[in-house]
Amino acid sequence: MDEKNLSRRLATVASYVPMGARMADIGSDHAYLPAALALQKKISYAVAGEVVKGPYENAVSEIKGHGLTDLIKPRLADGLDAITPADQIDTVAIAGMGGTLIAEILERGKDRLQGVRRLVLQPNVGEGRLRRWLMDNRYQIMAEQIVAEDDHIYEIIVAEPSPVPFRYSDYELMFGPLLLEKKGPVFTAKWRDYIDRQQGVIHQMEQAQKVPVARITELKQKLALVAEEIDDD
Repeated sequence: MDEKNLSRRLATVASYVPMGARMADIGSDHAYLPAALALQKKISYAVAGEVVKGPYENAVSEIKGHGLTDLIKPRLADGLDAITPADQIDTVAIAGMGGTLIAEILERGKDRLQGVRRLVLQPNVGEGRLRRWLMDNRYQIMAEQIVAEDDHIYEIIVAEPSPVPFRYSDYELMFGPLLLEKKGPVFTAKWRDYIDRQQGVIHQMEQAQKVPVARITELKQKLALVAEEIDDD
């Protein structure tokens, strides 16, 4: 993968960045995402934020190598601390982290989200926790996509501020309110794999010296719910 040939996961994230956006890519690594969007002339400005020095230096090198220093600003900073009011950021992308960590980054940097009209998020795990944060903070999910790449399955969640409060059910938080509407083979594959892994966990619990009966019952109920959902597909 490079800035001209994004992975399927990052290409999907890129497809949800609006034309002409002033974006911040948090956890940018090599800055492949903003560099690709800049080379496509899709964005007007970008911040590439990195908290680790090595990836930050990779981003600096990538940006300089493509003559994009006027368009993309690399910043060594923790989370949304990479953004300043002068940047006038309207789109934030955070990809390739756990959903809990993404939620923590958003929570810590809430004051930096003023003026941001779109969040494009790609959690590796913990999607339900991230959706709950979005709901609790009045960010409505406008699009969801699930993609398979190199034996991994990723969910992309696009959210925008809502002027009014709203609620998702626990069911929608778990599966994704919009993914539930379309499902499809990748959705089914993800949750079949989940069932297989959790059945292994239950088997291990049942072999324990002190069997956690309540936890096993809870997991089995959840697996029944998942099985019913994918059997309906």
